[in-house]
Amino acid sequence: MSSESSRRVLIVGASGLIGTAAVEEFTAHGWDVATLSRRKPPFVSDAGFTHFSVDLDDRAAVDELVTTSLGDVTHIVYTAVYEKPGLVAGWRDPEQMAKNRRMLMNLVDPLAARGGLQHVSIMQGTKAYGVHIHPIPVPARERFERDDHENFYWLQEDYLKEASERSGFTWTIFRPTVVMGPNVGVAMNVLPIVGIYAAIAHETGRPFGFPGTIPYPREAVDVQLIAEATRWAATEPSAANQHFNLTNGEVFSWKDLWPDFAESLGVELGEAEPLSMAEELPRHEDLWRSIADRHGLREGLLSSILGESHHYADFCFGYGRTEPPAPMFVSTVKIKEAGFSRVFDTSERTRYWVDFLVEKKILPRF
Repeated sequence: MSSESSRRVLIVGASGLIGTAAVEEFTAHGWDVATLSRRKPPFVSDAGFTHFSVDLDDRAAVDELVTTSLGDVTHIVYTAVYEKPGLVAGWRDPEQMAKNRRMLMNLVDPLAARGGLQHVSIMQGTKAYGVHIHPIPVPARERFERDDHENFYWLQEDYLKEASERSGFTWTIFRPTVVMGPNVGVAMNVLPIVGIYAAIAHETGRPFGFPGTIPYPREAVDVQLIAEATRWAATEPSAANQHFNLTNGEVFSWKDLWPDFAESLGVELGEAEPLSMAEELPRHEDLWRSIADRHGLREGLLSSILGESHHYADFCFGYGRTEPPAPMFVSTVKIKEAGFSRVFDTSERTRYWVDFLVEKKILPRF
């Protein structure tokens, strides 16, 4: 078997939540790492990887990049996703679905044609079970029949299976639950949104209480766990051509994490009070700039930190709901039986990432 240094992994969407963690994981274990995203991955030393930027929707540009710089790639960790503004409405948008398929195809086709591609990992999520449109069986298991709804997951999966059969590489499809990590300006990361809300609440005299309408139990997964799973799957025979759910291994409630947030951010915990993050936070661009200046933060432009995650926060917090959603729990028996058994304490990791964002001068502590 070849060593890690003789394998070259291309991490696509490398500046995103999962991609950045994957870059750190693969570089730490001696892989030859190439990254592909509009921006370089944050929080990771430049010395460990070679970075490229390209529009994945431009097939000619991708072909040229593969020919000149990426022809020796043996593994792909594909975490890129195209999301329209507003986030949730785009989940069922045909144009968004088609573009996500096209982006994956534009990259995998030329790399597979060169003959050296061995494995591709891509991300789905619990929307594969239809959690965004109807109640799901509990726990949701990978062996279930495909849920009958339109989803770019199916377009990407069908393409990947076809390309795999044609070119001989293997694939792994991961289905993480709510992902937690440090990245800002991304589509779906709640932790920075909580930190921004805490700062604005502190400055405006508003109680820092849980802003959702209905608290309910969920499952989360840390980006580090996902990154470790992608490295494991890259060379693990039992992961070849398989789907795997991913969680930290326990349930949690956002409302019950609120005391952890308050303590870590140095603000007073308030009573729960419904408030839309998507509506409220963008109103405070000037206030955030003032906070950033006083605390020496790295980013004074609020919109650059929010991304689409303030919309996602409303979804996660159950804002506007009149009753709890149906349970959304998934089974992780399959991946444990395959040999990957990593778990994390969600509360501890929440504190870890908030402390990390404070240390990196992304969020203030009062």
